[in-house]
Amino acid sequence: MTRTIIFILSISLSIISCSQNATSKKIEKETTTLSENIPQEAKKSSIVKITKTDEEWKAELTDMEYKVLRKEGTERARTGDLWDHKEDGIYTCRGCALPLFDSSTKFKSGTGWPSYYQPLSDEVIESDTDYKIGYARDEVHCARCNGHLGHVFSDGPEPTGLRFCINSASLDFVGR
Repeated sequence: MTRTIIFILSISLSIISCSQNATSKKIEKETTTLSENIPQEAKKSSIVKITKTDEEWKAELTDMEYKVLRKEGTERARTGDLWDHKEDGIYTCRGCALPLFDSSTKFKSGTGWPSYYQPLSDEVIESDTDYKIGYARDEVHCARCNGHLGHVFSDGPEPTGLRFCINSASLDFVGR
């Protein structure tokens, strides 16, 4: 009787294993077929990453810019040169000049930091979860140089409902 049960279990496990393997191969084949149909330029970001040593960053940035962009610091509220800036143009990364935000998406959030409801494109901003102050926040950084920009919150205005709260020290401005 024990041998019969062991035999039945062995057969059952073999059948299950084979069916999972077949399903796995089918999914792999479908995924390969789908990825073959995606143009090569769409498979990777068009943004070329910049990598520099700490010494190179320190030579190019002010102390505050280095603290914010490279060490993920935060400037005090209402102290940055762009928090209340109202000109028409594009805000770029101070570390690498990548265009990040359009002035038309800037709004007065009352926080003391420049706030935008969306970046120029999803491709220019990357994010990570930050627990530095005891709870989770979504930290945003430049997709090109990985410079810390600030954080994004879900309490912004329409049309996105997002508030990209960005340090002035991480931005430059190019007027139109």
